[in-house]
Amino acid sequence: MTTDVTPRQAHGNHASSRPAPRWRPRALGSRIALLLGAFAFLFPFYYMIIGSLQKEPDSGPAGAFPTPANLSVDNYAAIDSAISLGRSLVNSGIFTGGVIVCTTVFGLLAGYALARLQFRGRGSTFALVLLVQVVPFQLLLIPLYVLIVRDYGLADSYVGMILPFAINTSAVFIFRQFFLQLPAAMFEAARMDGAGELQILFRIALPLCRPALLSVVLLSFTGPWNEFLWPFLVTKRQDMQPLAVSLANYISTVASSAANPFGAILAGACVLAAPAVGLYLLFQSRFTSTDLDSATKG
Repeated sequence: MTTDVTPRQAHGNHASSRPAPRWRPRALGSRIALLLGAFAFLFPFYYMIIGSLQKEPDSGPAGAFPTPANLSVDNYAAIDSAISLGRSLVNSGIFTGGVIVCTTVFGLLAGYALARLQFRGRGSTFALVLLVQVVPFQLLLIPLYVLIVRDYGLADSYVGMILPFAINTSAVFIFRQFFLQLPAAMFEAARMDGAGELQILFRIALPLCRPALLSVVLLSFTGPWNEFLWPFLVTKRQDMQPLAVSLANYISTVASSAANPFGAILAGACVLAAPAVGLYLLFQSRFTSTDLDSATKG
């Protein structure tokens, strides 16, 4: 009796007879290098969290591996009793959220205009946008303070804190570069169908620019969330100060007299860094590639 063997079975038998893949020295070395790099990157964050939980300060190498009996949340409780973390977080949320909304809206409109609208002086306007990026914000503090606080009378207000950060030239640049990558035929077809520029922007271009939008949100969040100097100049009221200002005041005045100044400083750093890290972890999985050509017909 003979048994017919199909080509698929023969291929399967041949594949099963292959030896198992072996670890290559080069691949193993690359993995070890990546693990060492990840450890070097994550260790400061680990040490910051562990140091913030220590009852007794230990700044030596052994402090990275404390005993469970030396861990508590007393440093965080001390910060909350001194500056009211909840209120400071709300102030930071209002300040940072207002900056994100203004930066996104104005950056979207300006980026689309510089990328897809034809008008006289477009090149010069974009050159000015690039020029503004090389000017440090610290050089503008005095004229901005005079303009916002004295001329506009916006001291001790959220609007006074938000207004200098309302337009971010980096956001304009990001949106412009993304809109330039979209097919020109898509915009021309929409205009031939009678769509206005705002309709084209919000109904056609905006759904395609999610990666750029997330990049602008992250970029706009980091600066205002960590900003200390400008909110401190605009308002001296403790009930309106963002978290960065409150923590800076706490570290410079109260933390030095605390039972564990080392842990208090690290606890303040953890409170300030936690929202930024959380936002990044939330958004990093949403950066996906977009098939731009799928928006055109044919």
